This record gives sequence, structure tokens and C-alpha cells, in this order.
Amino acid sequence: MAEGINEKLQTYVDTLNSMDDMKDRYTWLMDFGKKSAIVPERMKLKEFEVPGCQSQTWLIPHFFYNNDVSKIYFTADSAALISKGMVCMLADVFSNSTRDEIKKFDKSSLEGLNLNTLLTSGRRNGVYSMLQVIQSYGQYKD
Repeated sequence: MAEGINEKLQTYVDTLNSMDDMKDRYTWLMDFGKKSAIVPERMKLKEFEVPGCQSQTWLIPHFFYNNDVSKIYFTADSAALISKGMVCMLADVFSNSTRDEIKKFDKSSLEGLNLNTLLTSGRRNGVYSMLQVIQSYGQYKD
């Protein structure tokens, strides 16, 4: 069975929280962004831009249907490496989920990432904007 949203999120929580030094966490996040797939320029459309981010950030949904089950996958990119690391991490956490699973996600689950100490308030707001965009796709009807 596929790993669920909370399980995938917990993997990232454990990874980041295993690092004592905040600089190591930033470095890991930026490296994660660097290693993530690049979104082709033709996909960086205004409709996929995440509002409220300090740098241009795109979150692109891909819908797949199999035996009456609809799943959503996300690709993501950003002009800034920290934002790219965060949006790609969230894209991975929520990919391969159903709309219902996304809808039921409780944003307080993100607290384990310790965003208050990891990111500035502007970047934290951007992360919650990313989550809001992801959850908006959970509201669509098939």
C-alpha cells in the first residue's frame, strides 16, 4: 500500500529534526530543491503560481484516474532554493493522494517541521499558501 500523507510528512520531519544545526537544515532544504526535477518553462504559468510566496513559486497538479480512483500528483519549482526545497517537499508529501486524503489533512501536522524556527515569517506564510493551493485541489469534483 502507498505511503500516506502523514507518513511521508513524518519522514521529512524526522530528517530535518535529526539535524541540530539550523544551517544544516537550510543546506538540506536547498540541496533538496537543487536535486528536485526542473519544471519546464512552458509549465510555469500564472495559473500555477502560488500567491503569497516571497519568490515566484509554481505548484502544478497532475490528475490520474485508475479504476474509478482519482489521484493527484504534483510537480513544483521556485525561483529561490529554500522555497523550491519547501514546495518540492510538499509536492512529494501530497503526491499520489486522493482528493479526500488531501481535504482531510490537518495543517497543524506541519508543526513537526518547526517552521517557526526554520523559516522567516514571510517564508512560513508562503508554505501555508502552498498548502492552501494543494488543499484547493482536494475541493474539486471529478
